[in-house]
Amino acid sequence: MSTALLALAALVLDAAFGEPRWLWSRLPHPAVLMGRLVGLLDHRLNDGPGKRARGVLAALILVGVGLAVGVALARLGPVVEIGVAAILLAQRSLVEHVAAVNDGLRRSLDAGRQAVAMIVSRDTAAMNETQVARAAIESASENLSDGVIAPLFWFLVAGLPGMITYKLINTADSMIGYRTPRYEDFGWAAARLDDLLNLIPARLTALLIALPTGRIDLHGIKADAALHRSPNAGWPEAAMSRALGVALAGPRSYDGAMRDFPWVNPAGRRDLAAVDIDTSIGMLWKAWGLAAGLVALVAIASLV
Repeated sequence: MSTALLALAALVLDAAFGEPRWLWSRLPHPAVLMGRLVGLLDHRLNDGPGKRARGVLAALILVGVGLAVGVALARLGPVVEIGVAAILLAQRSLVEHVAAVNDGLRRSLDAGRQAVAMIVSRDTAAMNETQVARAAIESASENLSDGVIAPLFWFLVAGLPGMITYKLINTADSMIGYRTPRYEDFGWAAARLDDLLNLIPARLTALLIALPTGRIDLHGIKADAALHRSPNAGWPEAAMSRALGVALAGPRSYDGAMRDFPWVNPAGRRDLAAVDIDTSIGMLWKAWGLAAGLVALVAIASLV
């Protein structure tokens, strides 16, 4: 069975069933296990002199573990490969988390704040409706890249070893890839490797978001993406902002301090509501459908 056919099956399986609570209430989710491994490396290596070198060692260990586990699981056959790949894709769970913000916001502002706090790291207690909706849409666009398109891309490139390695490095970046006194040196390697692994997928995600709209402003997307603090996250965010005709990013609060980030698509509408979250969910599915269609074409070509 071709890698593309395996990937297509995993995409459909994830979209249909998502994260079965009955299973993950009894077993640790692979994302939890990955987090534990990163936490162990942080505890054991992030101390003493030479933190950058120790961080490079941690990143190499993660790559080695990802490749070894991926090879071992792939040898168990296509059913295991499809199942593991489906678990590591996050389309259905992403949509469910974003939809929860939409549902909460329709009930009350406080419910919307509580729901969006589950998917963003910024301060949410004083958010208004526009800020809640904007945060949910930004999270939707960025996580479409990190949680769906990037792992799919690396599965197509290098099978389960590539996919698992990507997820481990992405998990490390989310845990230790911060410019803080504790992690600026130790997390440097994981953060830079994550940037490299997301370089192509982030731009593919932007294209997948833009194509269904028929309005592909690549120049504007590229210009706004360059303003983002991340070399990759700005691409899907800029594409989503144009797909919805809204302004994203801008000032927001972290740990009680306002940070003046530039606007993405500053000419877009700045008053957002729950209906805009609805539209962004539709864009997530359109991008997923386009990606699945392209994978299907590759799978068909491999059978000819």
